[in-house]
Amino acid sequence: MRILLKISLILFCCAIVSSCMRSPRRKDVGNFTFSFAAYYGDHMVLQKAPQAATVWGYGEEVGSDVVVTGFDHEAVTTTVTELNTWSVKLPPIQDTNSTYNITAKSQNKSIMLKNVLFGDIWICSGQSNMVFTLDMANDAQAEMQEAKNYSHIRVFTASQETSDTPLTDLKGVAEPWSIPSQDTVGHKPWTYFSAVCWLYGKLLYQNRGYPIGLITSAWGGTAIELWSSANALAKCGIKEGKQENLTLTHSSLWNAMMAPFTRLTIYGVVWYQGEANAGSPDTYNCTFPEMIADWRKQFTTNSDGQTNSLFPFGFVQLAPNRDRSKYDISTGFPDIRWHQTADMGYVPNYYMSNVFMAVAMDLPDFSSPYGSIHPRYKQDVASRLLTSALAVAYNKHTNIRYQGPQPDGYSLHEGDKTIRIGYDNRSTHLDIRSMEGFEVCCSTNNRSVCNKFDNSSRWMPAPIVEYDAFSVRVWYAACADNEHVVGLRYEWRESPCDLFRCAIYSKENGLPAPPMITVGTFGNNKYNRIRARKRVTY
Repeated sequence: MRILLKISLILFCCAIVSSCMRSPRRKDVGNFTFSFAAYYGDHMVLQKAPQAATVWGYGEEVGSDVVVTGFDHEAVTTTVTELNTWSVKLPPIQDTNSTYNITAKSQNKSIMLKNVLFGDIWICSGQSNMVFTLDMANDAQAEMQEAKNYSHIRVFTASQETSDTPLTDLKGVAEPWSIPSQDTVGHKPWTYFSAVCWLYGKLLYQNRGYPIGLITSAWGGTAIELWSSANALAKCGIKEGKQENLTLTHSSLWNAMMAPFTRLTIYGVVWYQGEANAGSPDTYNCTFPEMIADWRKQFTTNSDGQTNSLFPFGFVQLAPNRDRSKYDISTGFPDIRWHQTADMGYVPNYYMSNVFMAVAMDLPDFSSPYGSIHPRYKQDVASRLLTSALAVAYNKHTNIRYQGPQPDGYSLHEGDKTIRIGYDNRSTHLDIRSMEGFEVCCSTNNRSVCNKFDNSSRWMPAPIVEYDAFSVRVWYAACADNEHVVGLRYEWRESPCDLFRCAIYSKENGLPAPPMITVGTFGNNKYNRIRARKRVTY
């Protein structure tokens, strides 16, 4: 009986290892070719110092030596494991000006990565607005023709694949590592290369002055549950399931399109997703932060600690969708925008450390030939991402105003039915472009929380009637005399304003104030602080 139990345990453990460490290249026992993993290739960028780049691949014989050379240090030696894989951690390479040919040798066989640069690697992921290719963006021809001038940026696109279990390697590659050209960055619509990823990388290269490696792994129409591991979803009480309209199971894209990259040393991630969750947004304030935390843990662990455990994570706050002149929609997109910040209204914050964002709610493109949900203003998105990335990801907080105006508090004045909202402790000069955008929650119940289940409350317009350099005053006359003001929100619409015409911007950097909501009792003539370490749920 004990022998049978031991055999059963051994078989069970082998099954677990096989499923958790599954590799698309491992077809049959012993059927391996000495090679690099699928996402290594000529012309690639590897992560520069102070991090150490990781390189791995497949070996033909378990226990055989693999010697890796081609950099200004001694050779690095490893052995082929039981899984017929090998992995090395290169010495940290600070030289970002030279090109390298990195050679791996084993059993009289040799393979090489040619024309390799060392710089920063960024992974770009999400749904269709990240897939959206450069040839579809504004000024596409000029952008594509200019691409050849950026030979120190390299691009790579993963194939769209699924898996029921986490893979160690990609099933397929849509675009191998390539030097920028009109074709490699603008092949054809919805193929490669991602407009947001390329434009962000180009601006980043212009600022940093050293090589940038860009990896796109994205799939249109996909919900965050598909990009999250089972462990991350479990922390939000979400069990196995699938996205019905695509018949894709939860975690299937994490398994096939992100988990394989976790063995690669990277610098950061840029994420553009959320539209697919707008129909059921209530869990996004959990799933998004938990996905970020889980990705960080997996990348750090699987890169042997070389990817920073708090690597910078940037995202695009949802852009507009349907024409505001025809649709007045105050649910879905606004909820996701708020939940993208873990219900704080800004990042980085207590729940989302080392996270940055680009506000995009003022970039409508209702005439986009690709549908209004796919605005062509990707240059503006990339520019805003860069501004916040330099501050957060590259530690330039003191030199850069990287956000739009942030409200710090408000005070209600019953005498003239106004509310004064102050910004950034009087440190940001406001640029007021519209008198619309604010709303107040009016309720006969002064304990109302203004949510969709509360029939005693209603949101009403509160136009700006006065402003100065640091604050605005809104008028809440729409509330009846027997109603209390128990909530305040800003630009809470799917498509809140015309192009570059939301109400409040910063004069210093031209960035828009993000959407905001706060609920609770408003005391007369009392200044209420907004930016506390407390989530605002409604």
